[in-house]
Amino acid sequence: MKKKKSPIKPLKLNKKDLVEAETKPEKNSSSDAGNDQGLNKPPVSPLSVLHDAADLLEDAGSIPDDAQVAIPTTIPVLAVRDIVVFNYMILPLFVGREKSVNAVEAAMTGDRYVMILTQQDESVDNPEHDDLYRTGTVCMIMRMLKMPDGRLKVLVQGVSRAKVKRFIGSEPFHIAEIETISETEATKTDPTQEALIRSSREQSEKILSLRGISSTDIMSVLNNVDEPGRLADLIASNLRMKVDVAQSILECENPIERLTLVNTQLTQEVEVASMQNKIQSIAKEGMDKAQKDFYLREQLKAIKKELGESTDDAEEAEEIRAAIKKAKMPKEVHKEAEKQLRRLEAMHPEASEATVIRTYLDWMVEIPWKKQSRDRLDIIEAKKILDEDHYDLEKVKERILEYLSVRKLNASMKGPILCFVGPPGVGKTSLGRSVARSLQRKFHRMSLGGMRDEAEIRGHRRTYIGSMPGRIIQGIKQCGTRNPVIMLDEIDKLGSDFRGDPSSALLEVLDPEQNNSFTDHYLNVPYDLSKAMFICTANVLDSIPRPLLDRMEVIRIPGYTEFDKVNIAKRYILGRQCTENGLKEKEMIMSDEVIAKIIKEYTREAGLRNLEREIGSVCRKLARKKAEGEKGPFEVTTDNLHKYLGIPKYIEDEKENDLPAGVALGLAWTPVGGTVLHVEVSTMPGKGKQLLTGQLGDVMKESAQAAVSFARLHAEEYGISPKFHEEQDLHIHVPDGATPKDGPSAGVTLVTALVSALTNTPVDPELAMTGEISLRGLVLPVGGIKEKILAAVSLGMKRVLIPSQNQKDLEDIPKELCEQIKIIPIKRIDEVWPLAKAK
Repeated sequence: MKKKKSPIKPLKLNKKDLVEAETKPEKNSSSDAGNDQGLNKPPVSPLSVLHDAADLLEDAGSIPDDAQVAIPTTIPVLAVRDIVVFNYMILPLFVGREKSVNAVEAAMTGDRYVMILTQQDESVDNPEHDDLYRTGTVCMIMRMLKMPDGRLKVLVQGVSRAKVKRFIGSEPFHIAEIETISETEATKTDPTQEALIRSSREQSEKILSLRGISSTDIMSVLNNVDEPGRLADLIASNLRMKVDVAQSILECENPIERLTLVNTQLTQEVEVASMQNKIQSIAKEGMDKAQKDFYLREQLKAIKKELGESTDDAEEAEEIRAAIKKAKMPKEVHKEAEKQLRRLEAMHPEASEATVIRTYLDWMVEIPWKKQSRDRLDIIEAKKILDEDHYDLEKVKERILEYLSVRKLNASMKGPILCFVGPPGVGKTSLGRSVARSLQRKFHRMSLGGMRDEAEIRGHRRTYIGSMPGRIIQGIKQCGTRNPVIMLDEIDKLGSDFRGDPSSALLEVLDPEQNNSFTDHYLNVPYDLSKAMFICTANVLDSIPRPLLDRMEVIRIPGYTEFDKVNIAKRYILGRQCTENGLKEKEMIMSDEVIAKIIKEYTREAGLRNLEREIGSVCRKLARKKAEGEKGPFEVTTDNLHKYLGIPKYIEDEKENDLPAGVALGLAWTPVGGTVLHVEVSTMPGKGKQLLTGQLGDVMKESAQAAVSFARLHAEEYGISPKFHEEQDLHIHVPDGATPKDGPSAGVTLVTALVSALTNTPVDPELAMTGEISLRGLVLPVGGIKEKILAAVSLGMKRVLIPSQNQKDLEDIPKELCEQIKIIPIKRIDEVWPLAKAK
């Protein structure tokens, strides 16, 4: 085999040069030493690394021109990834694949030449012949070092371009028959060549200037290279290019064409460097010099924007857009959300308005627009749950079961608006929780007591700092469904002032025909509340505005009778209080008589709160005994009850066996239940003056005036002197003067007491009465019949007079209560006196 002469001059490197050439590229090396990926390309920065080439060319210039390189035609092949090796290029390589290690060792035992070919696909771990480019570079292995992990570190120098004529074998390493590519000599007088050389030098100098690199030494090296092929290889070996582009330059045999390709890449690199400088200038203009961290973030964002890559803000916008799509908003709401998102994307992320819009969009995507819980439509199971949680309250339970039945037959029905009205402590709020439990819906309670700001219901405009949706929308969001049970507690205690009237804002919320498009000021888009079930609670209806009351279905929850309270205490209160105070139910024995005594002598209420407190007080006393070592069970009797609760707080009014003339027993309603009033009338010689005492209200005073007028009109019928209003003074008094009293229901009692005083005839002490009167003598209906009859039974009355129009209310009274007293309906006041006179 003859050795061909090559125009390539080998480089003479002493030990110092080898060390420098080997160590310089390692400063930025990113070798994957542990993944056995074979050869790895050390990252090469654009022309700034021409510093490393200066010494190389100086050494090359010192070699005699008659030196020749003998390259064998059959040579080991070394496959590399993501790098193309050019002539005159010195670089370290890490060799880890078995075939690559074998090829290097074979070359080291011979003349140290190896053919370096680049893989077409860098992901292939064991490349075959078809996976390699056919044009590569013959390199000389200058130095080899074995690493502790078994890999090899070699320093190679490009010697000559070559082509693979054919592959001879692949085991234990690739061997190929090659043909070197001779460098075509270019004409030195060619103006195109000169123009390309100058352009390449100028572009290189411009890149170095834009990078802020001193170009004196590097440009002196480039100015000394006049051969276009060598200049092209020198620059190309230090340019950041894709593998396919670099391979096309390597395969170009014509030096002028090769330099032309390199010059094109230099032009692109100049544009990139100029754009980077522009990005840096733009990012720096809008920021304070002292905000270094902020400047770096802005610079990074600007770079990503120019490269077309997504930034953090863009990722956030995409996340919000995906959340908007997932929320399944109505069409008009989705349109508004997209509009606000586009505004957010156009804003600077640090702008104050951006924070407002971002918060708004967070609310929009978190509100349940379509999600709703599935109702429990098992009527029997729902009734069982209602009975477990509450005793009696049949009307309320019946209404809930009716709703469930209709809901089962008509899934599109609107949620009802219920209003539970009753005295404190009867279980209105807990009943709302029980309704939600029976329906298997989420429950949200909202207290309206003392609320004066309309924005609490409708929310604040987004123009205000710290604005947020109203409490209705907040409750919907907390529940996570659009059909929860929302309890508006204490709706009768709403206030109003200069900030608005919350009760007026509730008109839309509590109207099934309007709340399907409820608009919160913060969201500013309609929201469908028709699927939610609203339950309001109130103690009285007088303070609720009439338009608001008209939108609700009122369900009255009266006070409990003594019988009801005893049963509730046995079923619910005793066990709960024992558990809360560390006792077992069997450790406390309390009979029905003891519970009844607590109700009579230590509580006076329509509800159960005080009863539960008193029973809890007994449990705490017993818990102390148990803690001190005493063993139960502990029995509480009527005789030792005072040891636990002290002296009785209330003493029942003793029933009088005889009433003096001028005294009648009336029935009154109070927020804590019914009560019996003694109405007293005294006559004195005088000139017809009338004195009303007992802290009577205006309505009750008017009832007294009507009673006097009725007595004057019917004086002869009752045997009263027609001139009593001129000859006698009247004093009408209702005891318990510290308690205000008002209402028209004492009219019948006032007439009876007045006639009794004027005729000096006593009234039956076992008779109580209630009813409003008119001047024509009619007895008009009144309210609170159940509570009044309960009070009469408690005092031991045997008969009670009620207006005939109140007979319908007797259906709500337990049968056992009606059996304890005789109820007599009356239509006219004429019927009262024959029944009221003492026999």
